[in-house]
Amino acid sequence: MSAGPALLAADGLTKHFPIRGGILQRRIGEVRAVDNVSFEIRRGEVLGLVGESGSGKTTVGRAVLGLTALTDGRVRFDGAEIGNLSPEARVRYRQRAGIIFQDPFASLNPRMRVDALVGEGLAIHGIGTSRDRRERVAELLTRVGLSADHMGRYPHEFSGGQRQRIGIARALAPGPDFLVADEPVSALDVSVQAQVINLLKDLQQELNLSLLFIAHDLSVVEYVSDRVAVMYLGRLMEIGPASRIYTVPKHPYTEALLSAAPMPDPDADRRRIILEGDVPSPANPPSGCVFRTRCPYALPECAETVPQPMAVAPGHLKACIRDDIL
Repeated sequence: MSAGPALLAADGLTKHFPIRGGILQRRIGEVRAVDNVSFEIRRGEVLGLVGESGSGKTTVGRAVLGLTALTDGRVRFDGAEIGNLSPEARVRYRQRAGIIFQDPFASLNPRMRVDALVGEGLAIHGIGTSRDRRERVAELLTRVGLSADHMGRYPHEFSGGQRQRIGIARALAPGPDFLVADEPVSALDVSVQAQVINLLKDLQQELNLSLLFIAHDLSVVEYVSDRVAVMYLGRLMEIGPASRIYTVPKHPYTEALLSAAPMPDPDADRRRIILEGDVPSPANPPSGCVFRTRCPYALPECAETVPQPMAVAPGHLKACIRDDIL
């Protein structure tokens, strides 16, 4: 992992979706999917993004790729703000930043052969001749554990794990510097998840890729990530080196998530933390700290103050007004 300047920097990402109702479909509220989230990813670094379903992880991933318009905030890639890119520069950004989708069944056009699917990005960006592109596709298929002989086949002829390998090859085809991996193994059988995760980890290291790895499986995130960011109800609760997040969590929500994660040793002694109540609606989040309604350490002032990330160690931040816990 590089210790140099950030390749991608998200500053105050905010995305609110309008709620409309009535005959005239007037705006009657909003869903706060992402609320003031900031982080950086350096060259060759993997940032794991974790949280419960509905926490805003996928919206963050789409936002940094420019696939969803921001309500507020900005994203800089290699020093340039992507919201201000010219059409030509935006095309170049699409070449340098890509995505690996969650569902390998829905993300591949069933009417396209593998050579067209993997080579689509090459054709769009005008990379190489037809022969060059075909050679590149064959090389990529081999690299992801498939065969060049598969180029003439269609997606329905492959298993789920093989389809995800095709999706990875497609994402790598234009030669990106940065990828968003949005729950890349959650739709796969457990028996093949480890194979795909190991493939991603090896490719990331070989190609020195920067990666935003989105997942709800804490063990997977720990295995692949250099740093980890924890989200809850659209907000960033904690961010820091994976080695610290998993051994000395400093936010009550992170502590609760880790206490619920399976452990390799079933006899290990660990206190299980049960969070009371349900996750509030992002259309009506709690005042102050959004986690306070389920937090075992909440104080009355937690309802009045929106906690800002504060450093608890170099590179390790938590969004909590209490410094006398954990």
